[in-house]
Parts: sequence; C-alpha cells; structure tokens
Amino acid sequence: MKAALIVVHIKEFWDQLSPDTQQWLIKNPGTMIVPRTVTAIINGETGESDTVDAHGGTALTDEDRHFIHEQARLGVASFEEPKFFDSVSPKD
Repeated sequence: MKAALIVVHIKEFWDQLSPDTQQWLIKNPGTMIVPRTVTAIINGETGESDTVDAHGGTALTDEDRHFIHEQARLGVASFEEPKFFDSVSPKD
C-alpha cells in the first residue's frame, strides 16, 4: 500500500506565518520536504494539523516552491531591523 503524499499550500498560509518561519523557508529554497520541527511550527502558526506525514514532515508543491522563490526575489521577508550608525563618536 502506497502512502499518500501530505502537502501544505504555503501561499494560502503565508500571512499567518511568523517572519522567522517565512525567513526559514526563503533561506531553504530547495526544500521539497519541510522537516518535522519546522512543520510543527507552521502548524502551530496556521492551526493546521492534517499536513503532517508519517515522519512529521510536509511536502512542498512546485507552486509553493515557486511562490517562496518569488517572495525571496521581491525581498518581502527581509525583517531585520535597519542598523543606524552615528558619524561621530558619542561623548562620554
């Protein structure tokens, strides 16, 4: 008996994901199966629970991977605070 492939549709849930989770997906663009630790985080953030396979992971569709690449290209998930530097030293 062949196991069914469990997939998540990241595009549908993108706005529910934390910036850290979005950043993880963008930094791992070749991921075809999201590891169980990240899947657990995604499920916690989205309220989904039926997207887990027998090993606790989740497969990404071609559409999901394309969407994640597009988000990376657009720079949407750049959530680091800008750093500002003084041009002069502060007085003690």
